[in-house]
Amino acid sequence: MSDWFFKQGDRDKVINWLGIDAKIDSTIADTWALCKDYWNAGSSFFARFRLYGWRRLLNEFASEAFTLGVGGFIVLYALALPALLEFDENKFLTGRYSVKFLDKAGNEIGARGILHNDAVPLEEIPDSVIKATMATEDRRFFEHYGIDVLGTMRALIENLRANDVVQGGSSLTQQLAKNLFLSSERSLQRKIKEVFLSFLLESRFTKREILKMYLDHAYMGGGAFGVEAAAQYYFGKSIRDVNLAEAAMLAGLYKAPTKYAPHVNLPASRARTNEVLSNLVESGFYTPAQVHEARLHPAKIIETRSTSSPDWYLDWAFEEVQRIMEGKHQYVLTVRTTVDSTLQRQADDAVISNIRDQGRSSRYKSGAFVALETDGAVRAMVGGPDYGESQFNRATHAKRQPGSSFKVYVYATALENGYTPNQMVRDSSRSCGRWHPQNYSGSHGGGGRVPLWKALADSLNTVAAELSFAVGREKVIEMTKRLGISGIRKSCSMALGDYGITPLEHAGGIATFANGGKSATPYAALEIFNSKGELVYSRERDEPPAPQLMEPKVAEMMNQMMEKVITEGTGKRAGLDFTNVVGKTGTSTGPNDVWFVGFTGKYVGVVWLGNDDNRPMQSGTTGGQMAAPLWHSIMSVAHTNMNIPTIPGLQPHPTQVAEQARIAQLRESDPNYAAQEAAGDTKATSLMPDTARETLKRIAASLRKAGGIADPAPADPNAPAPAKKDDRASLGQPPETARPANATAAR
Repeated sequence: MSDWFFKQGDRDKVINWLGIDAKIDSTIADTWALCKDYWNAGSSFFARFRLYGWRRLLNEFASEAFTLGVGGFIVLYALALPALLEFDENKFLTGRYSVKFLDKAGNEIGARGILHNDAVPLEEIPDSVIKATMATEDRRFFEHYGIDVLGTMRALIENLRANDVVQGGSSLTQQLAKNLFLSSERSLQRKIKEVFLSFLLESRFTKREILKMYLDHAYMGGGAFGVEAAAQYYFGKSIRDVNLAEAAMLAGLYKAPTKYAPHVNLPASRARTNEVLSNLVESGFYTPAQVHEARLHPAKIIETRSTSSPDWYLDWAFEEVQRIMEGKHQYVLTVRTTVDSTLQRQADDAVISNIRDQGRSSRYKSGAFVALETDGAVRAMVGGPDYGESQFNRATHAKRQPGSSFKVYVYATALENGYTPNQMVRDSSRSCGRWHPQNYSGSHGGGGRVPLWKALADSLNTVAAELSFAVGREKVIEMTKRLGISGIRKSCSMALGDYGITPLEHAGGIATFANGGKSATPYAALEIFNSKGELVYSRERDEPPAPQLMEPKVAEMMNQMMEKVITEGTGKRAGLDFTNVVGKTGTSTGPNDVWFVGFTGKYVGVVWLGNDDNRPMQSGTTGGQMAAPLWHSIMSVAHTNMNIPTIPGLQPHPTQVAEQARIAQLRESDPNYAAQEAAGDTKATSLMPDTARETLKRIAASLRKAGGIADPAPADPNAPAPAKKDDRASLGQPPETARPANATAAR
């Protein structure tokens, strides 16, 4: 048989496939046989360890316990990790900085840093102070290891009986962990961190060291931290010299320093002191006879300083000072700040009154407010309803959903990308995945065409969402970063404010428009002096000029559109009769948050109202209903000088025109006025008396009449502000155009 393939030695070059196949088969067979031999050998070896009866049950129990133990350790580690990341030993030192703060006029308003005063050793603190603290806050302090299980169970039972929180279950160590490392927000996550940090503190420090740190760091009201500072504040003497009645009063402050402060509510303070004295008897530390004298002769306080310390502002300013002075090796400092003490008190009173009067019916218990000038100088800051109960600064650290107030940044991005205020847009939007934007009324848009400014004034969600899709959500995020707002992420509903921002961030972002497109980063320090009185920092000298973050024309168009929110849209209740106002309302889903952000030519203000635990408010509550009137009430008293600058892009308000005319007349009639004005000594003319204010109103009314402008309605925070005909014309809308009957009610 002839085969050309095998001729001339080609047979030697053929692959032997049959041999390879046989090799593979034999290898697999040998391997399998070897595995069975090993298995049999192993089975024979371990067969001798086979357990029966109670030994097997014990082995199974041990195995399961080991498995559960490993799993539990992993879970505990996962829960403890966030707490471990919060642990910073620098926080339980008093810090390197000792800072005294002055307001913008040079008056002392408070201190932070080592002036908390921890200079008194534990051995020199009276026994009455220590026992009163333990009897009230943690009677079993020396018996537990950070967590008082029995005390927690007892408090839980009492709270269930009363159907309210009447006793706290936190140990003294837990309270110290919260004071040193955590905020005062009420959340399960914070409580878990608190537990692990308590164990960590107990493992690192002795009981006496923990007690000393607690006595040095507890907030005692009036801006005083620690028992030594509190004794100096309330009694004008060292903690070494306090008697039993005074010690009991101090111990009663731990629970709610502002509520039980004798300066604020003396009857409540006396009642709380008697509770502490009863606790001393119940715990066995004192006999009834020993506390009887303290009941008959209660502690007497002294008036040493103002009780209205701007504590939230000082906390933030202290952080700013440390950032500025980092690496400069100057630690004993005096800082002249931007705060306006009068405006700060007015803002405090307004926020507290609003929450007290409106919060119950609308179901909100918290709020925040920030006021700054158009360049970023923070004049007032309210971080919550009660600094004594919670030092968590909602103005600087609470990231809340801004709702429709976020649309300002979306519309500004659209203007940067070629849109104009009068451009017609459709009241509808494309879907994004399964999400389809809908307006406050519940509809997905009627499909009608409206001017861009009208869509903002009526807060149409459909238009805002469509703008974000059209110009690109990445560009909106870039805009917020440029204006100093962090943490915004790309999402379908980002145009409606679905990611949290702080009121201070919001204020800085909005202030950019008030500043003509220039950066308006919030700041606190004007000048910083060292212990020798030398000027080590001056904002005017050391900070570069504010950069231009957007074209002035974009800021001006945005201001024109935001004015329409006040005159014809959702923010009518924020309008002021003596100056122009621009702004935007905001309401998040729930509603969980309501906002108003806005400004005049002088001040930028941001109001937030809601609940710390994110509970929803009364259905139907909106920023226009609640936040805008609060903004109005604060700004009504904030402007004492009617010489208010003109908002970029708007015409001067008649009142400002009248004031400029008055000042021009003063310059002509009073030769000394110009010199006083140059020296900044014009209080007699800038702080408007009622008669001068009424005169200005009459002049402004005459100017309105000459210009064909309707007179404003009487000042009423609940009444809508009138629309200005000249403003409608400036945006291309006919002066007498009526609002469509089917216009959407927006937030």
